[in-house]
Amino acid sequence: MRVSRFAVLALLFAAVPALACEVPDDGAAPLRRLITRVKHLPQTGAWQKSLPEGTTAQYVLRVDSPQKIRGRCYWPVEVRAGGELWKRFLVSADGARLAAPSSR
Repeated sequence: MRVSRFAVLALLFAAVPALACEVPDDGAAPLRRLITRVKHLPQTGAWQKSLPEGTTAQYVLRVDSPQKIRGRCYWPVEVRAGGELWKRFLVSADGARLAAPSSR
């Protein structure tokens, strides 16, 4: 019985990488698309206009912490100004979908 448990565990560990989210690897364009998707949201534009003069908005794509939601990979894009986080968005790899970040 121990051999079969070991075999099952080995198969599970071998399958884990297939379940992981991979960074889109088509050059820089797909990654830029994720940031552009967030940058052009109406609420982001309104927030950016409300910033004090001289304050720069920063968009940070977190490739180290993707989330799977309903079988689809989403990448966190953080929007910051003056070193402070304003909002975090989850964007699908193709840039077509947004999801609400989970509260951790």
